[in-house]
Amino acid sequence: MLPRLEVVRRLRPIDLLAPGSLRVDTSSGGIVPMPAVAPYVTAVAPVRERGWLALHLADHRLGASIDDGSVSLTVTRGHGTREVRSRRFHRAEDPTELGLTLTGSHLTAWTREQGRWVARARFDLRDQLDVRDETALADLRVELPTWGGAAGGFGQLGLRDVRFVSEEDGRPLRDWDALWLTATSAGPGFFDTAHTSVWRLDPTTLDVQHTADLFFRRPDRPGVFGDHATHLVRTADGWAVATSTWGDFETPTTRAGRRTPSGLRVTLAETDVDLLRGSHVLDTRELPLPTDGLDSIATWDPHLVRRDGAWLVGFVSARRFFDFHPALAGGASLDDLRLLGAATDRSATEGTTLLEVDGRMVVLASDGRESPRSLRARFPVFDLEMAEVGQLDAPYPTNLPWPSLAQVDGRWLMASFNGTTVSEPLLGYGTHGDLVVMRSGPPGGDSLDVKSVTTPRPI
Repeated sequence: MLPRLEVVRRLRPIDLLAPGSLRVDTSSGGIVPMPAVAPYVTAVAPVRERGWLALHLADHRLGASIDDGSVSLTVTRGHGTREVRSRRFHRAEDPTELGLTLTGSHLTAWTREQGRWVARARFDLRDQLDVRDETALADLRVELPTWGGAAGGFGQLGLRDVRFVSEEDGRPLRDWDALWLTATSAGPGFFDTAHTSVWRLDPTTLDVQHTADLFFRRPDRPGVFGDHATHLVRTADGWAVATSTWGDFETPTTRAGRRTPSGLRVTLAETDVDLLRGSHVLDTRELPLPTDGLDSIATWDPHLVRRDGAWLVGFVSARRFFDFHPALAGGASLDDLRLLGAATDRSATEGTTLLEVDGRMVVLASDGRESPRSLRARFPVFDLEMAEVGQLDAPYPTNLPWPSLAQVDGRWLMASFNGTTVSEPLLGYGTHGDLVVMRSGPPGGDSLDVKSVTTPRPI
């Protein structure tokens, strides 16, 4: 029996400079060493008549400046400098601070105006230098104006792909009363500007605290990536971290000169280091997900549970971008999985999530608004052969919200997200979403048997 859920809170933590990752804070300027584990960093400084900031990475100076209200980026190597200025959005209105962020290969200049950050210039460094090179990152330096500023790790513009951190049997990991979440921290642009973050959730106040950031090395490519759509599992030996290789995923397009993305897959990291606090880079290997007969070109959204000596792994399989559906695999080990089922009648369903309800395991997912009309904007519930047995009775936010549930003190708590973006036309798609928290009523209230619901509920 899964009870009805109602939205009880929406949160939107926005931080260019993550409060817990402050590395440099000074009242004087200059060039200061600030080694970084990943290319996700921020520098900020007050604006006076003029202002400037820069990151020194490898043999490049990556700068942002403001002069008479006009904001620009500069990329300098040796004696050559390239200046980038937005034709439409370069002029700031009464700015109080200047910001510079590096998120993956994307460099962005910001100004703080009327209490909020506004993106004023963007540049993709992909063809200029390898921002993921760990040797260069270890020698990263930040340049601040003479009156000082601050620098550290990049925070987030929004949160999405939310999952509860869990024990390997599927129970939510608890820290006294608190729970833990992993989320995709949205960056200033498409998926390749985002990364994985860890948050502590108080189930009473519903406040969240950013505690950690996770980055990944690939088994087949050098460098550090901001891969995301992650599930963090505590095991008997430490941690298992399953994630999706979104960290260098470009916007699909057929325009000349841009490639169509492919090769998206799921990786697995295993470690005994405490991943709930700090910034970490994890070595990964491919998690071999079975896609026999699915005509699959990509997989993502992993969710892991180990019961009775065997693993269950929920995931998404794509026929093409973007035509995708949920699937379930199982096996005695994560290296020897077989396909248990797939909901191949879906074409825009993801967020595959395993959950124990009344002593049995079921699979939840999210039917997006691009699904066929009869399967649109709902949270279906499947058995372990991926046959639909009902649906979750809960409001369906915008975008493709995941159904991540935990039972706390006899009530169900759901952490999800929506498609609300930062209203910055320069940034385009990818800055979503709000953290949307839902909760059931008191124990003993009205509830819904998931077996009894087989048709869509009006939204």
